[in-house]
Amino acid sequence: MIQPAFEPAYHRLRKEDLVTRAESLHRQLTHCRICPRGCGVDRLAGETGFCGIGASVVVASYGPHFGEERPLVGRRGSGTVFFAGCNLGCVFCQNCEISRHREGRAVDCSQLADIFIEIEKMGCHNLNLVTPTHVVPHILLALIEARDRGLTLPLVWNSGGYDGIDMLTVLDGIVDIYMPDVKMLDPITAERLLNAADYPDVIRTALPEMHRQVGELAIEQGVAWRGLLVRHLVMPHDLAETARVARFIASISPSTAVNLMDQYHPSDRAFAIPDISRPLERPAFERARREAVAAGLTNLLP
Repeated sequence: MIQPAFEPAYHRLRKEDLVTRAESLHRQLTHCRICPRGCGVDRLAGETGFCGIGASVVVASYGPHFGEERPLVGRRGSGTVFFAGCNLGCVFCQNCEISRHREGRAVDCSQLADIFIEIEKMGCHNLNLVTPTHVVPHILLALIEARDRGLTLPLVWNSGGYDGIDMLTVLDGIVDIYMPDVKMLDPITAERLLNAADYPDVIRTALPEMHRQVGELAIEQGVAWRGLLVRHLVMPHDLAETARVARFIASISPSTAVNLMDQYHPSDRAFAIPDISRPLERPAFERARREAVAAGLTNLLP
């Protein structure tokens, strides 16, 4: 059980406010504009847009995860829920079975609430929602039920960063920890590798809003309970332009917690693209880390 000082944000909202927000987003599914894609399909009627998900949530897996960032994992693991489908189309996706092929089990909102409660019973430090953007109405409806049933875990929003400002406004006062990717800031590269030319514009608006809502990462006894934690995957040939990304993050706050990730390896469709068809070399990562420090970032995770 979380100590009173760490009461999750969604406990401080009136139930009526949560219900109003959830129902407002759920109505948008009839002409879906949940994410920046704005596909306009009627998901409640079973139509699917870019994310490939209709009326139901598809959960690929859930449970304690010990491969996340150390402040989320602690001693008991981060309670991850992996959602199938995605509003990005990264050609190098390392979870393409989930994101593009949408492997998993369809659940309703009550069953999703069961999963949330089960994760707390497993002893996890937090509820870590992985790739949640396209199913946010379902998540909020499940969260309402789970809160009524005693859920007290901090809520982690673990997204690709392709989160529209309207949706983030709805999440204000609900999410405890934002953990977005900041993938790249060049629209041509974003179109080629993410299938989203507007990704740079979206993340330039989204990241300051996330920081405004939750502030710097707050850690107690080695475990994060609130704040912003940014991920950035260093790419071969500096395609992600790490120095440029680092300057952008530092312009919001130099002390933003940032995980520079070195695990790039070709996956999915990347093998057919020459400049990303090989793993990242160690010297390239070390150079990227030096550039991030030079850009002013002071809180790079080990």
